[in-house]
Amino acid sequence: MSSSPIADYGLLSDCRSAALVSAAGSVDWLCLPRFDSPSVFGRLLGDDAGFWSIRPVADFTSTRRYVGPSMVLETFFRTDEGEVTLTDALALGNGNRGHDLGAGSPGALLRQVSCIRGTVQLDVVFVARPEYGLIRPLVHGGSGGLLIRGGAAVLSLSAPVPFTIESDVARARVVVREGDAFGFALEHANSWEDAPVFWAQEEISRRLADTIEGWTSWSGMHQNYTGPWQELVSLSGRVLRALTFHPTGAIVAAPTTSLPEVIGGQRNWDYRYTWVRDASMTLQALWVAACPVEAGRFFRFLATAGSGQLGEGEELGIMYGVGGERDLSERELPHLPGWRSSTPVRIGNAAWRQRQLDVYRELLDAAAILPEYLADMDPDTRKFLADAADAAAARWQSPDQGIWEVRGEPRHYLYSKLMCWVAVDRAVSIADLLDATDRVPYWRDVREQIAAAIKAQGWSDTANSYTQALGSDELDASALMLSIVGFLPGDDPRMLATIDAIQRHLTDTRGLVYRYGGEDGLPGAEGTFLLCTFWLAHALALAGSVERAREVFEGAAGFATELGLLSEEVAAGSGELLGNFPQAFSHIGLVNAAWAISRSEEKYPGSGTPAIPFLTRWLQHWTGPW
Repeated sequence: MSSSPIADYGLLSDCRSAALVSAAGSVDWLCLPRFDSPSVFGRLLGDDAGFWSIRPVADFTSTRRYVGPSMVLETFFRTDEGEVTLTDALALGNGNRGHDLGAGSPGALLRQVSCIRGTVQLDVVFVARPEYGLIRPLVHGGSGGLLIRGGAAVLSLSAPVPFTIESDVARARVVVREGDAFGFALEHANSWEDAPVFWAQEEISRRLADTIEGWTSWSGMHQNYTGPWQELVSLSGRVLRALTFHPTGAIVAAPTTSLPEVIGGQRNWDYRYTWVRDASMTLQALWVAACPVEAGRFFRFLATAGSGQLGEGEELGIMYGVGGERDLSERELPHLPGWRSSTPVRIGNAAWRQRQLDVYRELLDAAAILPEYLADMDPDTRKFLADAADAAAARWQSPDQGIWEVRGEPRHYLYSKLMCWVAVDRAVSIADLLDATDRVPYWRDVREQIAAAIKAQGWSDTANSYTQALGSDELDASALMLSIVGFLPGDDPRMLATIDAIQRHLTDTRGLVYRYGGEDGLPGAEGTFLLCTFWLAHALALAGSVERAREVFEGAAGFATELGLLSEEVAAGSGELLGNFPQAFSHIGLVNAAWAISRSEEKYPGSGTPAIPFLTRWLQHWTGPW
């Protein structure tokens, strides 16, 4: 299995699928044609699941960056004899610009080598293993490249150099000298379609440049945030766009499956789906760091995917496939050993069957963020949103699995009650747009009932804090949302006490925040959550503790990789990034916390402090000369 750190990888995206490329030039994860398709390269989860490596034969060092404001990756290799640049991209559709980013993506991975000094000998090793490594395909060489057939996929690898083929492993050794440049293109098609044609070298270069221009045009049109940590916020906005499935507007939680929350443990989940839970926080982040149009498309996807369920008295689904699929049945892949022996490897996610009451909030809060889009909504969608508020009002007293999808008995989680409060609160604010003013008295009454229950039963004198569940003394970072969603003022005494309790008892020595204390029914102790740490920074900003908010923010942001990417968790001892990668939730938390801090600095002038040295170095790496 892969022994490379999760932080070692860079993300490629064509706004339909994704690849992860190591600092050593190996594509160890690639799913085509969708984020949730079976992998073509899966060495990330097992040595026999395929990879594509381009690297110097001699000892080398490497550095990386994204090309300008794009998701095109440059890896710079240095050896004693010379220097080579490897440029990697998932090709966008020819001429795709602005909102059309990803509209015509061909399902093609482009890799271009350029020698900029001396002479370098390169090893190229290509091992395609479709369906998570279950298939060893037939590989045939010919004029222009390789043709690979196996299972439901046919692949063509356009290549300017000959390969030697042993079984399904293709190898080439190439000597490049200063000024040499050549490219490869791997394209995917279904087995019943004609095999993709080989790409000419000129076409590879042109499409690579076109992909850079496509991302640059989108960034230029959409990324207008100015404020603290502008480059980090902008990069996070591009990551969210990169995790977007263009045909529907759905945003995946991460492009990977089964990267563990605990090394060697069982907390390994498939995150290549869209969670309703993330919706309103995602929309706010898109509004700040990307584009309101993308936010609107994501909202329309969620409203469409969930429509029809409430009318039949069903629970609203908590998550969907990127095409709107509801059945995401989970199964294990026992032939894969997992990243660093972390098993089981899972595809699908059984959480789709869970009840999570917070989903009603996400839809209503999202609608309140984007009221202009409601004006164009059809009557059925407006009724669906009003019915979602009714469902929250009717079900808020029921137990559920909560935001953290605990795989145990349902409980009365405070976060779930809070989000039902948000759902009816936002429904009251947009009742006119929903054509539901007749329901307002009922929603207001339920809103007061929920608020009273939270204040009476969600507070623990023992913990001196709002807690994980009603009547509980256990701390949970999700209580920080009490001020973030506007239930309590940021400087409310009980809110300040909750912030203090979480800082005292739910953080590690670095100040990073754990999700919760106590047992959750699964073996192993997980790491700290970057999202929760950004929530703490956000809550501190709302409380007026701006300098402390900056400290917490920069403590979390300091775990961004050299490319600015964030995982889900940080290992308690080693500080290593863990969990599926890159994690949309972490980037969402970064964007929203940065925005909250910038607003608080406007409210409390003179409270800001310079960025810490790590972030200064990171920004210099990202924006400075190559």
